[in-house]
Amino acid sequence: MLHRLKNDFRLSIIVLLGTSGVLGITPFAVLRFSQGNVLAGTVDVLILLGVSLPMTYAWLTGDTRRSGLVMAFISSFGAVAVGTLVGDPGLFWLYPCLVTGFFLVAPRIAMAINISAVLLMMMLGDAFRSQEQMWSFAATAVVVSACAYVFAYRNRSQRRRLEHLATIDPLTGVKNRRSMDQELAMAAAQSERTGFPLSLVLLDIDHFKKINDEYGHGVGDEVLVELVWAVDRHTRKYDQLFRYGGEEFVLLMPGLEGAGLEVVLSHLRQVLHRYVRHPGGSVTASFGVASLQHGESVETWLARADDALYRAKSSGRNRVVYADGMEDQPLIEPA
Repeated sequence: MLHRLKNDFRLSIIVLLGTSGVLGITPFAVLRFSQGNVLAGTVDVLILLGVSLPMTYAWLTGDTRRSGLVMAFISSFGAVAVGTLVGDPGLFWLYPCLVTGFFLVAPRIAMAINISAVLLMMMLGDAFRSQEQMWSFAATAVVVSACAYVFAYRNRSQRRRLEHLATIDPLTGVKNRRSMDQELAMAAAQSERTGFPLSLVLLDIDHFKKINDEYGHGVGDEVLVELVWAVDRHTRKYDQLFRYGGEEFVLLMPGLEGAGLEVVLSHLRQVLHRYVRHPGGSVTASFGVASLQHGESVETWLARADDALYRAKSSGRNRVVYADGMEDQPLIEPA
């Protein structure tokens, strides 16, 4: 539970706000029913349901986008309903809603909800004792919303940059190992549910250390970038390439196994040999391949691919070795 809240920012906000809403509104709902104000109490109960149900949905499904939108909408317009029914005390409920909406949805959507809620409360007018109070409320609500918008916009931009830095390899532009762990876990879980085939390829540039030693790390970096370009150009859009570390990459290939996978990897190996070069000639790579088995963990799956790669390297390099024992033949160098 704590792991999910720690790693999913929007889910943590939804749970925090949902829990706070339930704890904060429940006493007022009880109070209003006890005072005989059934209509206001009923509105409070509807708001409670409108907050708790999306929170539960987000927790069970992971769909925080829809849940956040519903919570932002219900909390803001629920506050309008409470303000209309109970007057002055209800006005205070709208202020936290004006701020929290920016944590639940995109800044422009939150601003649209805020403006609509404030205008609706002004049109109804029952919450205000005078025109002066109404316009004072409107002015302060606009200031609060504007400040929250600026903060949310900057925070969103910074969070995106941090997420990019945390998940993308800066040299090659492909996803890094941290991102790979998440993607493999999600892909394996989906494959387990649907039975959709899933194959994992570990590929390692042959004699990469020698390239760095003889021609410099700048040339080695160029080789890595060229390899990523070649793989990207000759694989499908929904295949995913990750930099595993150093000169080692992981290629996730959904929907491929057996003979079809052999054809694709044989072609890819030839592509790398043809297009990826350094001052001393062509670059070759070794491949270790494993298809996900039913009930297999990601760790075991990755370990089988790694073992196949080890066998490819130890048996002469420049070949594809499959975890089930099959082995492609090395390329024949042109005369």
